[in-house]
Amino acid sequence: MATRDVLLEIGTEEIPARFVQAAVNQLAEKVQTFFRDRRIAFGEVRTYATPRRLAVWVKDVAEKQEDVSEEVRGPAKHIAVDEAGNWTKAAEGFARKQGVSLDDLYFKEVKGVPYVFARKHHPGAPTREILPELGDVIRSLSFPKSMRWGTHDLRFVRPIRWLVALFGADVVPIEVAGVRAGNVTKGHRFLGREVTVDEPARYEALLEEQYVIADVAKRRQRILDQIRALEAEKGWRIPVDEGLLEEVTHLVEYPTVLWGSFDPEFLAVNRHVLVTAMREHQRYFPVENERGELLPHFVTVRNGDDRHLDTVRKGNEKVLRARLADARFFYEEDQKLSILDALAKLKAIVYHEDLGTLADKVDRVRTLSARIADALGLDAETKRLVDRTAEICKFDLVTQMVYEFPELEGIMGEDYARRAGEPDAVARGVFEHHLPRFAGDRLPASDVGAVVGVADKVDTLVGFFSLGLIPTGSQDPYALRRAASGVVHILLDRKWPLALDALLDAALGLYAEKGLGKRPADEVKADLLAFFAQRLKTVLQEGGIRYDVIDAVLGSDFADLVAAVTRAKVLEARHEEEAFRAAVEAFTRLYNLSRKAETAGEVQEALFEEDAERALYKAYLAAKEQAEKAEAAGDWAGVLDAWSALAEPIHAFFDAVLVMAPDPAVRQNRLSLIKRIADDLWRYADFSKLVLA
Repeated sequence: MATRDVLLEIGTEEIPARFVQAAVNQLAEKVQTFFRDRRIAFGEVRTYATPRRLAVWVKDVAEKQEDVSEEVRGPAKHIAVDEAGNWTKAAEGFARKQGVSLDDLYFKEVKGVPYVFARKHHPGAPTREILPELGDVIRSLSFPKSMRWGTHDLRFVRPIRWLVALFGADVVPIEVAGVRAGNVTKGHRFLGREVTVDEPARYEALLEEQYVIADVAKRRQRILDQIRALEAEKGWRIPVDEGLLEEVTHLVEYPTVLWGSFDPEFLAVNRHVLVTAMREHQRYFPVENERGELLPHFVTVRNGDDRHLDTVRKGNEKVLRARLADARFFYEEDQKLSILDALAKLKAIVYHEDLGTLADKVDRVRTLSARIADALGLDAETKRLVDRTAEICKFDLVTQMVYEFPELEGIMGEDYARRAGEPDAVARGVFEHHLPRFAGDRLPASDVGAVVGVADKVDTLVGFFSLGLIPTGSQDPYALRRAASGVVHILLDRKWPLALDALLDAALGLYAEKGLGKRPADEVKADLLAFFAQRLKTVLQEGGIRYDVIDAVLGSDFADLVAAVTRAKVLEARHEEEAFRAAVEAFTRLYNLSRKAETAGEVQEALFEEDAERALYKAYLAAKEQAEKAEAAGDWAGVLDAWSALAEPIHAFFDAVLVMAPDPAVRQNRLSLIKRIADDLWRYADFSKLVLA
């Protein structure tokens, strides 16, 4: 079949860098869906994106839709044919509606009933007649933020200024927001000119002649190559932040790397302040020496060629000098503020209108931190450091530096605390209690930072859940998923046997004392445990644990996260063992019948009538004792071994004993025995959720 390439380019005003990649990905996905839905075969798809354009090149697009045959069912045979075997009016009407002759009708049984059928053939339409519908693809694009312009109803990320739509060399007649598609694209805003695209395959090369590197990966690599060349030339190290590199890649169309300098006196300011000022405000890369020490230089990327670089360098240096002067002023002024005065200011800052001030939050975190430290059995000195860290953990929120650069919260707290003479463990804890700040971030390295971090995150979660502010879908304005994930990772990393339900009870109690929250505590706790279960599920999935093992562990008591993960690993390792499979079958059999007993009453040996029930009870008591000893030693494999010894007695019990005996007392006694065993097994896992091949 003959094919041609399709090119679709949307030219706009400058698109915010953070929207570019997602926008072009969305465009490519929608274009491919467009062709698939319309039965138009196509080949490779390539994307192009710059601040001023989103484009898709689709290779080998068929010039015609695929033909399709469709089988249509009509009336039942007894309706379509009369007693004489002639077609009825119902059959004639069906044939007429489907555009076929009566001779083309045939019979086919559906669930034993014969029906009349017709086969319709739909010839494919020429692709050129369908391509104008690509305008609807453009109109369907969505963005985190969009705008209207002129008198147009269309909302788009930025005003559309030109369109290129080609099918081979032919222009596809598309019009969007008053802009008609053609074959003319625009080069670099200052260095290039308009250029005619004679065929899609020439698009990228023609733009490069006009100072536009349309391929994102090529543009990114060009920036990296120039940075590495500069490193080699100067003997520098230029650490490349991936987020900044992506942003810069989407800020320029024709990248040229250059460097500049600033006054070495600014190096007296905290390194993080300088780097943040360069990165966040100016999109500059910092420069280091071979020892990793910051140098008074920066690297930036110009949207243009290498002409007049000295002038561009001086302009960037002038702007950065003003930024760094502001940062130094904030840094020096902040150090005049005592921690005591900073803490007093927290009383005037509302944390949330229904949850009190930041000072109130700090008080709760301080109390909860003390309770966690007690539960962990930390020594007196560590408890003192935990208390001081919790007391001052939010003081840097009132500093000018954190107000100007919110991402430096905690970093400045550590710096200022150390300069104020706080113990190193406290200063470090002020920073560490924020960890992890994002997926894959490091975790607190000290007990002090970890304790206060868990307390802070649990307080946040309980507070917002108590107000009903629970994340839904992709909406999580208070970063509660990150907080819960942080708690899970910290507890697992430090192998702390802290029970989630006890932590939540402690935090809920603090809110109850102050009369805060709008929901019943038991509802809040249930929602939070389910929320934590999802975070733990992710951890187990990332650890390669089978889905049914995850369900089994999360279906039981998972409050001790460390124990829950260990149990999951044990179950995963035993899953294919024959003895384990026999045990699971016995446990599942036990579970199913235990549901008939609402509670586990006292088991009375005097009511046993069969040897099998006596044997099961004896085996249960022995297994329970062995399991408790193994659990106390943290040997969860040993716990499973202890309970697995019940497999044979359980099977023997069910083979020999009628659980639902006529005598109510005997029946209840047998149900109580089953229920007690099932409840103890449930603490390990819900074995009924395991899938045995």
